[in-house]
Order: sequence, then C-alpha cells, then structure tokens
Amino acid sequence: MKKKKTKCYSGIGGQAVLEGVMMKNKDRYAVAVRKTDGQIEVMAEDYEGIRGAKKVAEIPFLRGVFNFVDSLVLGMKTLTWSAGFFEEEEGGGKEESETDKKIEKAVGDSGEKLVMGATVVFSIVMAVAIFIVLPYFLSLLLSSYVRNASLLAIFEGILRILIFVGYVAAISAMKDIRRVYMYHGAEHKCINCIERGRELTVKNVRKSSRLHKRCGTSFLLFVMVVSVVLFMFIRVGNPVLRLLLRLALVPVIAGLSYEIIRLAGRTDNLLVRLISAPGMWLQRLTTREPDDSMIEVAIASVEAVFDWKAYLKETFGYDVDAWEEEKE
Repeated sequence: MKKKKTKCYSGIGGQAVLEGVMMKNKDRYAVAVRKTDGQIEVMAEDYEGIRGAKKVAEIPFLRGVFNFVDSLVLGMKTLTWSAGFFEEEEGGGKEESETDKKIEKAVGDSGEKLVMGATVVFSIVMAVAIFIVLPYFLSLLLSSYVRNASLLAIFEGILRILIFVGYVAAISAMKDIRRVYMYHGAEHKCINCIERGRELTVKNVRKSSRLHKRCGTSFLLFVMVVSVVLFMFIRVGNPVLRLLLRLALVPVIAGLSYEIIRLAGRTDNLLVRLISAPGMWLQRLTTREPDDSMIEVAIASVEAVFDWKAYLKETFGYDVDAWEEEKE
C-alpha cells in the first residue's frame, strides 16, 4: 500500500544510558543494555511517575514542569540500572558483606527512592545555580557600565547560552560521554525511522537522521532562550529581589519551553522548523553516529514498549507482515 504521510508523531521518546537506550511509550518504559559478554539485557516496566501528575498531564504549561521532573527521575533510575551491570564487573564478583546485606535490607525501596529524590533535587539546584544564578551575577559586573535593563538582560541571556553550549561541548570531549552520545544518536535514529514510515531494521535505522525536534537538548536550549525574553520584563531595582523573581520564574520557563517543543514534535511547518533549527544544530554535539551493535540495542528497547508494525499499518497504511508474505 502507499504511505499516507511522510512523517507522523509516534509518541515514543527516550534517552541514552550507559551502554544502552531507554525508550518510553505512555506509561511503560524499557531499558536495553549491551553487557560486556555481548548479550542485550532488556528490562521493561510500568512507570507511575510523580503522584498526582496524571491529573495535570493535559493542563497546558503546568504539565511541562511535571513532565520535566518525571523525566529526570526516570532518567536517573534507568541510568543507575544500566550502570549496575558494569559496577558488578568492576567489583570483581566479590560477595557482599553481612553488614552490607543488612543495610540494604533495612533501607529497601524507600531508601532507594529517597536517594533518587535527593539526587534529582541536587541536580536541579546545581543546574539553576550554574545556568540561572551564575550568569545573573556575571551580568551584574557590567551594571555600572550598562544602564539599560533590557540590554543587561540580553547580555545575561547570551552568557547563559554560552555557558550551556560550552558545558555541552566540554563533556562531549570525554570518551565515555562520546559513547553515550552514540547511543543517543541510535535512540533518535530509531524514532525517526518509525516516524518516517520505515520498517525498524538496522539498515533503515542507519539511514535515518540522528537529529530530532523533540530532543531534551532542544528543550534545554528553549529554556535558555525563553528565559532571555521573560527576564527582560523584570523591572526591579533591588538585585536580590530581581534574582528571587528569576528563580520563581523557572517553573514558568520550563512550562513554556515544554509547550514549544511539544508543538515542534507534532507539526512540521516552516515556522516550527525555524525555531527548532538552533536546537537541531546543538544536537550535532550531543549525538554521534552509532555503530550497528548500538542500533540493535536501541531497536530492542523500542520493541519492548512499542508495536511499530501496528503503528506503520495504522498511520501509513503499510502492512509489514503482508509485504513480507508477498515477497515470499
């Protein structure tokens, strides 16, 4: 059958983990990891998310904040799971001591959730400190020379974007991070392959783009740009109060940025392509071309949570099984 569309939103998304890929579709996610023995380990579970988040999941602007925190929690959880395979090997297979076993039993799931929550909170605080507070204080150094508040806010925004891009470029030089970025590329290529109406095979995935408009990198860049616009409207003389207002606007910025990237993922007109272009350019730093073994891992993760054959048939009118039978 002929395909009805050239591209269509699939609803799946994910992230790269250590030697693997996590994919999420609605309330279910899967992580696939290439172990040191060459085998692919897949774990699939339902994800409940933040308690009460489903009630605001369809409320514009509010849903962005909850989805952002949700993605951080799930990302940390899956990254920890993938790292566990390699921690075991580095430990040389040593058995846990009785004390370690008792502590692990006493702490249980609640302790793990507490540590996970603390890690996410710490990550958010550090991100706000580096990308919001630091550029603000650096911009104050010019306050004696630049009297125009709007120009000062633009300078602060430029500093924020430069710090973010510099951070991304710096970590991309690390060997381990480059491998993560290759798996990041495999994740994008799988999604692009499906959303272009192609069968999910290594050959088709390899030919697909490693850039995607719904990428978290693009979201973070939107956060930087939106903050520039909003902070220009803060006309408060007191520097401390001005900083507090910036911090208070962080959830608003996240909500607005989420709506922009959500729109970008569902439409493909000229305006959307223009506003998505900077994020797509930045993804050239945060993604790398994967090898076939990495693509196989990403495909395993997709297939654990998403029926891509049914999607192609429903969305593009392309019956994979019928086509295979015709070839035979």
